Amino acid sequence: MNIAIIGGGPAGAFAGESLAGAGLAVTIIDEKLAWEKPCGGALTAKALEQYPFLASGEAPKRFVDRAVLVASSGARACLRLRRPIAIYSRQVLNGLLLDRARRAGATIVQDRVVEAERRDEQWMLRGKHSEYTADFCVVAAGARNPLRHMGASLGRDDTYVALGYYVPGRPQAHIEIQFRNDLEGYIWVFPRTDHLSVGICGRIDSRGTPWLRHVVEDYMAARGIPLDGATFYCHLLPSLEPASFERNRVEGEGWAAVGDAAGLVDPITGEGLYYALRSADLLAGGVREGRVAEYARCVRAELMDDLQLGARIARRFYHGRFLFDAVTTRMVQFCRRSPAFEDLMQDLIAGSQTYRGLKERLWRQFGLTLWEIASGCLRPSHEPFEIESPV
Repeated sequence: MNIAIIGGGPAGAFAGESLAGAGLAVTIIDEKLAWEKPCGGALTAKALEQYPFLASGEAPKRFVDRAVLVASSGARACLRLRRPIAIYSRQVLNGLLLDRARRAGATIVQDRVVEAERRDEQWMLRGKHSEYTADFCVVAAGARNPLRHMGASLGRDDTYVALGYYVPGRPQAHIEIQFRNDLEGYIWVFPRTDHLSVGICGRIDSRGTPWLRHVVEDYMAARGIPLDGATFYCHLLPSLEPASFERNRVEGEGWAAVGDAAGLVDPITGEGLYYALRSADLLAGGVREGRVAEYARCVRAELMDDLQLGARIARRFYHGRFLFDAVTTRMVQFCRRSPAFEDLMQDLIAGSQTYRGLKERLWRQFGLTLWEIASGCLRPSHEPFEIESPV
């Protein structure tokens, strides 16, 4: 079987490595190859444990075991992560995965596929620079997939915008997440090996992307993070509405989509790297074992059903109220005062707590959480580590 993979990001490159390693003829076609795609670049503990090569090796990365959650009120919860996360530059991560695919035997071509047509059980692909043929296509072209009839169909309400700055200088030792009551999304500061990724992700509304940029620049000014020498970035992320998951297209005759192109991004956190790798793994396993027709069922059972539940929770999480205050504010306050609630947050950050089990766990430990908060109300909550200046 001759396989063309359209897109060389994490999903496409990882699928290419697995398929080429099985002896299949694989061509990865990507316009930019390894580049600094706009995103935080964090790999959860779940991703590192499932794909341990991402935690080992010499590729530059930064392990972070400290996280600061900040409510709109200014309240902070400082967590020492029991399961650290790894933060990569996306250029480094994409380069690592493409090199692994190349070593496995995949052919890598720098081009942009703009049209795909199926003729007599074979794909005819037209790129900007050349034409290609394939028996099977893996669509891994991200949210801006030019092949509208293959992969997730994103409406206006099915996307987030992620924008921000890469700031050179001495990176801080912790990640920081800032919530705002007027934003369905959050601001982040992620330390990389030699710079900070400072950004904001949020659903597009009447205020548009200029408002998001204004918000993140105000945040940087307040935190003393300089704009001088910083590089601006902006990117579109899938964030499917609950109903959109019902009609989400992840495979068809002779093709299947993975990662962002399949709409597989967490609707609350915007995290997509684990889902890119896992969907590529599931598809490659199906192709190798001759059960590619089961790919959609496997993706829905393992990934998409949980993401759909996350989409149902998202609006309530960012805009809802609990005990007369914002849900995100209560979350930060509970995390400061309740060890049981902090354990839950640790698992959410690590990626091991699913949305399917979240509600049951919250109610099961609700009494304990309130008792821990009440029993500690006469003593001030403490910061487990000092928050240093970022630059």
